[in-house]
Amino acid sequence: MKINSELEQQAIKTIRFLSADGVQTANSGHPGLPMGTATMAYTIWTKHLKHNPKNPNWVNRDRFILSGGHGSMLLYSLLYLTGYDLPLDQLKNFRQLGSMTPGHPEAGVTPGVETTTGPLGQGFANGVGFGIAEAHLAAKYNLPGFEKLVDHYVYAIVTDGDLMEGVASEAASLAGHLKLGKLIYLYDDNRISIDGSTDLAFTEDRAMRFKAYGWHVSQVDDGNDVEKIDQAIIEAKKVDRPSLIICRTKIGYGLPTMENTADAHGKPPGEAELSAAKQNADWPVEPKFFVPDDVMQFYRKAIDIGEKQEAIWDEILEKYKNENPMMTTEFLRRMSGLLPDDWQEDLPVFNADPKGMGSRVASGKVINALASKLPELVGGSADLTPSNNTWIDGDSDFQANNPGGRYLHFGVREHAMGAILNGIALHKGFIPYGASFLVFTDYVRPSIRLSALSHIPVKWIFTHDSIGVGEDGPTHQPVEHLASLRAMPGLVDLRPADANEVAVAWKVAIQTNDKPVLMALSRQNLPTLDRQFFNSAEGLTRGAYVLKDYGSEKPDLILIASGSEIALVVKAAEALVEKGQNVRVVSMPSWYLFEQQDQNYKDSVLPPDVKNRISVEAGSGFGWERWVGDSGKIIGLNRFGESGKFEEIYPHLGFSVENIVKIALEMND
Repeated sequence: MKINSELEQQAIKTIRFLSADGVQTANSGHPGLPMGTATMAYTIWTKHLKHNPKNPNWVNRDRFILSGGHGSMLLYSLLYLTGYDLPLDQLKNFRQLGSMTPGHPEAGVTPGVETTTGPLGQGFANGVGFGIAEAHLAAKYNLPGFEKLVDHYVYAIVTDGDLMEGVASEAASLAGHLKLGKLIYLYDDNRISIDGSTDLAFTEDRAMRFKAYGWHVSQVDDGNDVEKIDQAIIEAKKVDRPSLIICRTKIGYGLPTMENTADAHGKPPGEAELSAAKQNADWPVEPKFFVPDDVMQFYRKAIDIGEKQEAIWDEILEKYKNENPMMTTEFLRRMSGLLPDDWQEDLPVFNADPKGMGSRVASGKVINALASKLPELVGGSADLTPSNNTWIDGDSDFQANNPGGRYLHFGVREHAMGAILNGIALHKGFIPYGASFLVFTDYVRPSIRLSALSHIPVKWIFTHDSIGVGEDGPTHQPVEHLASLRAMPGLVDLRPADANEVAVAWKVAIQTNDKPVLMALSRQNLPTLDRQFFNSAEGLTRGAYVLKDYGSEKPDLILIASGSEIALVVKAAEALVEKGQNVRVVSMPSWYLFEQQDQNYKDSVLPPDVKNRISVEAGSGFGWERWVGDSGKIIGLNRFGESGKFEEIYPHLGFSVENIVKIALEMND
């Protein structure tokens, strides 16, 4: 959008003081980033960002990420000014209960917010996911003459704090390797953090660091110079590598006593300080949230421009549809999130087998069956592909010279993997999955948490899920992990007991499009149960189900287990029947799904009047009290594991038929 220099400065001041007014009115928030980066944001949004405020979900829009989510009033000001469905009253309601302007941006709460940011580094890495998504779709669907069908950039404002976080380092390294040229990140180089100057703890040469990652790096010595920022972005678009534009800024720019101080980071300026800043900038002290008419008219041009840009793209799509109807149908289906009618047709049914297979092996077979029907299924592993069984047979890996590949080699970068997967899912057009060992959820947990918070339907695949890991020992044997993950709101936990439960678990995962799903899978073989003798594995869809009732009368005892311990409790039930006990075995692969069932169903699985209950799970027993009740017993772990053969570790730590039978008989005494 063209503009004269005087109006341009007024437009930048508008961003700056709208943001500061929001923070001051709330008496809470972070004024420093919005005031220091207003010019950077202005340049992106008015000279480069391709978007349609009236259709925030336009497929071919550019994505903008405010990775330093604490500066959220900057983003809210831009969304309001350019005409998104965010009224001025919402800016005045900043950080208030029930508002559309929470303290940190949240995807799904505010129109135009692409991803939830605030935990530093996450937005940086989400953008890498957006870039991978764009590159893959372009490779898949852009045909000769249709290079603009999928053609959009990812712009971000990143901060000192983002660059300090390990997740950003991991993601930057991978982005450089993959040569994601559609990433253009502007670095708010204000050299101030909460503790004070970055000289305290952050003194490496950031430019050289990113050059070493393979990024294109440029520097703007004045973060308030629109022309230089604009030119740097223009140059960044010419290279086939991700770009970092280092803009030297002043935190809290314009605040008389707080500029360039740590106080500007997260402290409201105060009425006197803010009034003085406005007076110094020749800006009205009152009314607050002032927007000059000519500035508003200028910003609202974004609506007309965006609608025209989308209309041009619609014409491209229509022509593409006429020449490539089947690809168009698939592309639009993917972007809408709909599944093809036949997606379940090739799912395997596993024959009964006492030897069975590891649930990770079964998962690999299901992934490949799904991949043949779902081109949107993409994913990978954090350097554990053979162990996680996540490779897609007959396909190829995503690389700089092969962006059409469906398999992602994340390297040993669990945290970045998680944040990148969130970005791929938020982009739309994909069903992404990522894998590692369950013990390493410690490295990726912040990204899992954000997927749950923001309802991002990533499929998390974590194998080697218990002391069954064996010889690798306690460093690799998860104990507390599943319990802590089950405590996370909005995360669907699945720990299937055999190959057929794995197949059903994947059906649940694919059909779940509003929350993440986490599967905990075994390293060791699990018997494939004979479903003519046991109830259908479809019971997994309800979280818990009666696997089998042993005996001819009402149960005296209920044995509840998940995953690898189901085979153990089945043997224990058989032994108890021989001792005259009536035993019910319940498979409980998902606490989350079981909690969603109505009380009648819950009571049908766990009758309230059957008080004798034992849970058996090779992990922390924390939380099982809710299912076994006050009279029940929990066989779990309250210690770390040991190195050795898993066949020896299990009974050594109390997971044996004999111990289960002993405890059961004691309950009846």
